[in-house]
Amino acid sequence: MIKNTVVTDKFKMNYFCFGEGKKDLVILPGLSLKPVCNFAEAVENEYSIMKKDFTVYVFDRRSDLPENCSIKDMAEDTVKAIEAVGLKSIYLFGASQGGMIAQLIAVEYPGLVRKLIIGSSASEVDDGQFSVIGEWIKKAKKKDKTGLFLDFGEKIYAKDFFESNRDALIMLAETVTDEELRNFIISAEGIEGFNITSELHKIMCPVLAIGVYGDKVLGENAALKIAGAFSGRDNFTLFMYHDYGHAAFDTAPDYRKRLYDFFME
Repeated sequence: MIKNTVVTDKFKMNYFCFGEGKKDLVILPGLSLKPVCNFAEAVENEYSIMKKDFTVYVFDRRSDLPENCSIKDMAEDTVKAIEAVGLKSIYLFGASQGGMIAQLIAVEYPGLVRKLIIGSSASEVDDGQFSVIGEWIKKAKKKDKTGLFLDFGEKIYAKDFFESNRDALIMLAETVTDEELRNFIISAEGIEGFNITSELHKIMCPVLAIGVYGDKVLGENAALKIAGAFSGRDNFTLFMYHDYGHAAFDTAPDYRKRLYDFFME
């Protein structure tokens, strides 16, 4: 495990990497109240299946998110960070908001991405889909950390998983700093109005989209809309989970194996 920080003339971005494989895999996490680097050891453990064949890089958002930072801005920052660590040809997995960023990267930098997996994400976000995220933003602005964590957990996890982890979420809420709340608000607001559906035809690499029936955040139709944009393409695959909630990428026991198999095909 290596933890490091990309420093450019405009921003700093923390990341960590693990694995010894010859293939470079980049993981872009979803919207979060805590930086993913705080959970580096847990992520390495969850993605241990990748370590032999891949060197895995996991990037946070930039440390000093500016106001009005769009998904496009986040994608551009991420590409600069990817290039700064010397990666030239990557396998790319983005979850939720990370999937939005990943789609933009694959559209605008097609030579960079060899294969793409989009997990529990959307190619466009309408007002109805944004309503859940909007409620999170309101709670964050009121500094209602416990209410935010509980609503966040209830929306992204299946009911049984949420109930069994309720107390842990309440405890974690107490550790959130004002700076983390600020970054969460800016990152969440950047999702509003996101729409890249009409650009998806520019993605030439093989794509796997993974959705969840009953997704309480973006809805199951988000994945189906992505599939519609790739209709007729023989290098596109859609897989839908049942009963795991929006965060199936964290809780479905076969999720990492599914990613591994697609990237290794």
